[in-house]
Amino acid sequence: MTHRTLIRGGLVITAADELHADVLIEDGRVAALAAHGSAAAEAWTADRTIDASGKYVIPGGVDAHTHMELPFGGTAASDTFETGTRAAAWGGTTTIVDFAVQSRGQALRQGLDTWYEKADGNCAIDYAFHMILSDVNEGTLKEMDHLVGEGVTSFKLFMAYPGVFYSDDGQILRAMQRASGNGGLIMMHAENGIAIDVLVEQALARGETDPRHHGEVRKVLLEAEATHRAIQLARVAGSPLYVVHVSAEEAVAELAAARDKGLPVFGETCPQYLFLSTDNLAEPDFQGAKYVCSTPLRPREHQAALWRGLRTNDLQVVSTDHCPFCFSGQKELGRGDFSKIPNGLPGVENRMDLLHQAVLDGHISRRRWIEIACASPARMFGLYPQKGTIAPGADADIVLYDPHAEQVISAETHHMNVDYSAYEGKRITGRVDTVLSRGEIVIDRREYTGRAGHGVFVPRSTCQYL
Repeated sequence: MTHRTLIRGGLVITAADELHADVLIEDGRVAALAAHGSAAAEAWTADRTIDASGKYVIPGGVDAHTHMELPFGGTAASDTFETGTRAAAWGGTTTIVDFAVQSRGQALRQGLDTWYEKADGNCAIDYAFHMILSDVNEGTLKEMDHLVGEGVTSFKLFMAYPGVFYSDDGQILRAMQRASGNGGLIMMHAENGIAIDVLVEQALARGETDPRHHGEVRKVLLEAEATHRAIQLARVAGSPLYVVHVSAEEAVAELAAARDKGLPVFGETCPQYLFLSTDNLAEPDFQGAKYVCSTPLRPREHQAALWRGLRTNDLQVVSTDHCPFCFSGQKELGRGDFSKIPNGLPGVENRMDLLHQAVLDGHISRRRWIEIACASPARMFGLYPQKGTIAPGADADIVLYDPHAEQVISAETHHMNVDYSAYEGKRITGRVDTVLSRGEIVIDRREYTGRAGHGVFVPRSTCQYL
């Protein structure tokens, strides 16, 4: 039995177009679009018709950087795959790409299987995986080829966190060389962790223990230096490079210079760097701990360069780096020592709304909103056109978005499993109304109708920008 859903009367917005069109869905995929009121659209019949009058009809968001259930600093991220993907759906995101972790001394396969187990049967929306490499050796280099064949086509390395995830330049070069041969994309956490550790030790010795010092020791220049070094290593290896969570003007400049040379170098930023700053890290009574993440929040003047990078396409993607830790009992582990505060912010539910507010504030256009939140991440990580657009054959991951609804972001009303909001009290215009994942309604006019286990693993092809 073919099941048909018809979305009528909305303004369809993709990265390429804006058109008043009706959307016909058959068996979980987009079957056709036709101008609203046209003979073709009027002839369609469906089992279910959804009225989208006065609303945007947009592709479901693709959040290419989340950390559900991530063990970190003696604790673990507070969102499970079940709670985190449900919150994502509430926020208009219908696909996440999470990070499977290889522990030192383990095979990549062990780490990946652990993440399959965490996610399988628990997700409200579709999911894919990147692989974190924390132990680059002959065995793991060979395994990279197998993972690419399995649809895990991107590999994250860290220039930060010595003793945990850190890889030295030689290991990074080897991984990049392997990726240049197998089509994988290297993702880089670009901060000079060796130098940062010296500055952390010196700050603590001076008695500088408050959360604001987390931002002060993780210097802008050490992000820029690591970004530059990663780019040069990628050039030597003949490998593409994707720099995650870019936070500072100087790092954007390194990416822009590389792209001006025509190099396959890409960059992502996150809402926290666009909307928050070191002012938040400096909040009194240890409240600044809520905003500890790495790369850290920067002084507000860096925001203009990030918005400019998004407009000029020197930055291509906005992801969340969603990695929530409760203030009570988790962030508090770092009272008296900022280096023990678990690194990470909640945000998977807020990204689409914050970026819509950026449209209203004049930072980006409506189509650019969809490009950086849906289409570009899908292309970057081999999910397009199955994800990230509304076109015949694409998965019917579709959001009805009310551009006029007003809301106040708050932990009281959010659905993430964390006891605070990084954007508490922020007033914004625009809100998700209804969400379909592969044609199934998971949010129905602000009611959750989804279920754990609806979401499936999506194997990815290689980066579509190469």
